[in-house]
Amino acid sequence: MKKFLTVSLALLLLKPGFAQQQPEAKQLQLQEAINYALDHNEDIQKASYEELSAKYMIQEAKSNGLPQVNGFGKLDIYPAIPVQVIPNVFEGKPDEMIAVQFGTKYNAQAGVQVSQLLFNKSYFVGLKAAKSTEDLYRLRKTMTEEDVIYNVSSAYFQILQTKEQFNTIDANLSRLEQLEKIMTLQYQNDLVKKVDVNRIKVNKTNLETQKQSLTSAVEQQTNLLKFFMGMPLEEPIELVDTQIMLTADGVSVATADMALQNQVQLQLLDKQKDLTSLQLQNIKAGYYPSLQLTGSYLYNAMRREFNFFDGTQPWFNTAVVGVQLNIPIFDGMKKQAQVRQTEMTMKSLEEDRKKLSKNVVVTLENAINQLQNSSNAIQAQEGNVTLAQEVYDTTNNLYKEGISPLTDLLEAELSLREAKTNLNNEVLKYKLAQLSYLKAAGEINTLTN
Repeated sequence: MKKFLTVSLALLLLKPGFAQQQPEAKQLQLQEAINYALDHNEDIQKASYEELSAKYMIQEAKSNGLPQVNGFGKLDIYPAIPVQVIPNVFEGKPDEMIAVQFGTKYNAQAGVQVSQLLFNKSYFVGLKAAKSTEDLYRLRKTMTEEDVIYNVSSAYFQILQTKEQFNTIDANLSRLEQLEKIMTLQYQNDLVKKVDVNRIKVNKTNLETQKQSLTSAVEQQTNLLKFFMGMPLEEPIELVDTQIMLTADGVSVATADMALQNQVQLQLLDKQKDLTSLQLQNIKAGYYPSLQLTGSYLYNAMRREFNFFDGTQPWFNTAVVGVQLNIPIFDGMKKQAQVRQTEMTMKSLEEDRKKLSKNVVVTLENAINQLQNSSNAIQAQEGNVTLAQEVYDTTNNLYKEGISPLTDLLEAELSLREAKTNLNNEVLKYKLAQLSYLKAAGEINTLTN
């Protein structure tokens, strides 16, 4: 019994450890993060539903040209049968007017109505508009995918940059901790002043505070990345450093004309113009007459008593076939006002296109300029880091030999940290400039390959 209680107690003590065990973090390269987002991002899912909805819009538009069949039934009850006044021809007194009731108290009617559109210009315009709407939603989905790719990539690189800064601070902390141990021993042996030990502690505390801030920043940036990806926040991930393969030769290939041709947003505006043009045609089609074939087949029954289910009582059938022509004559200038409104919308879309074209060209040129500047800055900062490392190593050796003061060592350490931070920032700028270039050139989708 004691053995059983001992084992049970051990299991209870170990259970929290097992419950708190975290699942293994999923390693993600940039392409994997993008592909995950394309499958799970909520905006893309919504765009997919809208694209599918457009296909049903085409079916709806086509249905207007198919036969329309409706069944109907009607029951009229007259508590007071209608009365009409007619000449008394029954008694040979035409000058005398008498009141006569016409009809029965109970009347029933049931039948089927059929109509078939023969000609309506708006119908054919509507079919074109429905097909253009499908293309519009397809382009919207593509544009949404491009935005998601850009957001995921940008968040991805932000995290890598912050982690690199984190590593730099970790390395500096490690050096300061070793230096603190040495300084503490020297102070205990009256070889250095306490103020020197305090300087080390101040620098160490500052770095630890920065490390805590960066830890929080990484968590926030990771949550933002998961949001863009459509990934649950509780799922752990680990990013793998990824470079966008973009050479200087590749930058010079994308001209402004090519970028404009590849811009999905411009294609979307053009499609909106097409739809507005079709809307204009549809309004003008309202001036044309329409023609449709109609027909109905029905049964009538008139009863003094409610006995419609009596099979011995007769029902009378009627069949009608005809053609209905509708000719618009005057609508109070309504369609004319609609035409003017649509023409203004067309001009507005044209101005939007001009503005967007200029924006694409400016963004492309700025991205290329930033790529060149960041590339030069990276080379300069790499050389600066090398020099700062040499200065720190030399100052560290001189300090160990007692030739250089502690302040020089701390300044050298700070300069090395700043040089690495500047290099890290320039690398991030370069990567973000690559993303801006790819988006402006209409090539952001290449990141999925």
